[in-house]
Amino acid sequence: MIKALLFDLGGTLHTVEHSRKSRLDFCAHLLRILEEHGIFLDTDAEKLNGILAVNGEEYKHWSEKSLRELPQPEIWSRWYLREFGLAPETLAPFAEELSFYYDRERVVNTPRPRLRETLLTLHGMGIRMGVVSNIISTTLVPYVLAEYGIDGLMECVVMSSSTGIRKPDPRIFETAMQEMGITAPETGYVGDTISRDVLGAANAGLGLNIRIDNPSIAHRDAAFLGRPDAPKADFVIHELDELPAIIRKVNGQLPHIKE
Repeated sequence: MIKALLFDLGGTLHTVEHSRKSRLDFCAHLLRILEEHGIFLDTDAEKLNGILAVNGEEYKHWSEKSLRELPQPEIWSRWYLREFGLAPETLAPFAEELSFYYDRERVVNTPRPRLRETLLTLHGMGIRMGVVSNIISTTLVPYVLAEYGIDGLMECVVMSSSTGIRKPDPRIFETAMQEMGITAPETGYVGDTISRDVLGAANAGLGLNIRIDNPSIAHRDAAFLGRPDAPKADFVIHELDELPAIIRKVNGQLPHIKE
C-alpha cells in the first residue's frame, strides 16, 4: 500500500526552460549584487554568462559523480566564479542570495498543468507528500511551493543544499522518510530523470517509482540509453494528473488503467 509520494521539483512539479535573455538578465543581476557588497568583477554580463555555462556544467558533473552538494560559498568561490579569486568567506554573507536567483532568474520555471488540483486530489485520497530536490539554494524550494499554493500539502522538504547529499544517493530519500515516519515500501517517488530520480528511488528501495516525461533533460540520461540494465520506472507519465489513477491502481482500488 502506497501511503506517501515524494516529488522532485525542477522538471517535475515545474518545467524548466533556458533562454539567452533569462541568463543574461541573471548575470547582470549577479554583478549588481556583487557590487552592492563592494566586489567589482572585471567582466560583463555577456562574458559572465559564458563563464557560468562552463563552470556550472563542470560543477554539475563533479557533484553528480561525487553525490555531494558543497556549501554555497564554496560552490561560488571554487566553481562558478573561480576565475575571479574570491574567497568563500567573502561570498558567505550573500551566497544564498546568489544561489536563489541562480535557480529562480537564470531559467524560466513554469508549474506543470493542473499541479495544485492534482496534489489536492492526492491529499484527499489520504496520500502524504513531500519534496526531495537536488538544488544549491536552501530557500528556493519553500518559496516556489508557497508561490504555487502547495506548501501546506508538503510534510517535508529535503534538499541537497541542506543535507550535502545528492540524488541518486539513497540517504537523501531515507532522510525524507525518517522525517515523515514512513517506510520505503509505503513510499513512491515522482521525478523526471533516470540518472537521479529513477535510479535514486530504486537505490532507496521505494515501493513505487514514477518518471514524468521531460524531453529537455534527455542529455542528462544519455549514459543509460540503450542499456538493458538501465533502471526503469514502474510508470512513465506525461502529466501530473495521471497520478491519482496510478495510486488507485497500485493500491488495488481500480481494476485497470491505461499505461
